Amino acid sequence: MSEKPNLVVVLGPTAAGKTRLAAHLARERGGEIISADSRQVYRGMDIGTGKDRRDYVAEGAAVPVHLLDVADPREEFHLFAYQGLFYRAFSEISARGALPILVGGSGMYLEAAIRGYEMAAASENLELRRELAALDMGELAKRLLSMQPELHNRTDLVDRHRLVRAIEIATAARGGEGRPGVERPVLRPLVIGVRWERDVLRRRITARLHERLAAGMVEEVTTLHQSGVGWERLDRFGLEYRYVGLYLQGRLDYDEMVRTLNTRIHQFAKRQDTWFRRMERRGVTIHWIPGGDYAGLRSLVNREMGPGKQEGR
Repeated sequence: MSEKPNLVVVLGPTAAGKTRLAAHLARERGGEIISADSRQVYRGMDIGTGKDRRDYVAEGAAVPVHLLDVADPREEFHLFAYQGLFYRAFSEISARGALPILVGGSGMYLEAAIRGYEMAAASENLELRRELAALDMGELAKRLLSMQPELHNRTDLVDRHRLVRAIEIATAARGGEGRPGVERPVLRPLVIGVRWERDVLRRRITARLHERLAAGMVEEVTTLHQSGVGWERLDRFGLEYRYVGLYLQGRLDYDEMVRTLNTRIHQFAKRQDTWFRRMERRGVTIHWIPGGDYAGLRSLVNREMGPGKQEGR
C-alpha cells in the first residue's frame, strides 16, 4: 500500500471560501495552515488581499497560520523566498505531529511548493540590468524564453520589472552564481479543489468587492502609499491595489474604478481556473468538491488519510 498523504492542499479561485473550509479541517484534525497567497505575504495588505483573521477561527478557536505578513510591501518578495519558507513551515509543523494544510489560489506559489520548482537565489546584477535596459519587452521575453523554455510563471513576460528580475535569476542559475534552492522535504500531497458554478462565483466576487470597499479598502491603499509604497509599486500588486491607486491619483472616478476592478477580478478568477487545469495536465491530481461542501472535504480527507482526532475518540 502507498503511504498516506502528509500534506493537504486546498485550492480554488478567489472568493471560493477555501480558507474557512481549511480552518475547520485544521481544527478537526489538529492541523496548521500554510498560506499560498502571493500578496498576503505582505504586511499592511489586509483588506485588499482578503487577509481576514476571522477566517482562521473554527469552533471558537484560532487555527495556527503561517506565511502571512512575512514581507515589507516596499520590498520585493520572490518565489524562491516563498518556497524556502514553505519548506521550513511544512517541516516544523510535521515535526510537531500536526497536519500541514496548504491553502490558496496563487497557482505559481502552489506549484512551487508541491511540485518543487528548482530555483536559485540571485542578488542584483547591475551590469546585466544596464544591458537589459536597452531592450524592449519582446527582446526581453525572447531572451528569457531562450534560457527557460519551460517557464513556470508566464506572467513574468508581461511585466518589465518581473521580466528583468527573471532574466537576472536565470543568468545566475546558469552561471552557478546563486545558491541552490532549499532542500525539499518529501511531500505526499492530497490536493482538493473548491469549485462553484460560474454564475454563483461571479456573485460572490462582486459581493465581496463591495464588502471590502465598505470595510476601508480605499483607506488601506492610502495608508500604504503614505507609508512609502509608491504608485508604481502598488500598480505591480495588481487588482485592488492597482485600480484603487488609479482612483486615488485621479485617473479613474470612483464608479469607473469599481466597475473596472469588478471585471478584472472576474477575469483573474478565470485565469486561476486555467492555471489549475494546467496543473492537472502536468500530473497534479486535484479532487474537486462543490463550494461550501465541508462534508465532502471531510469525507475525502478521511478516506485518504484515515479518521481525524474527533472521529478517533
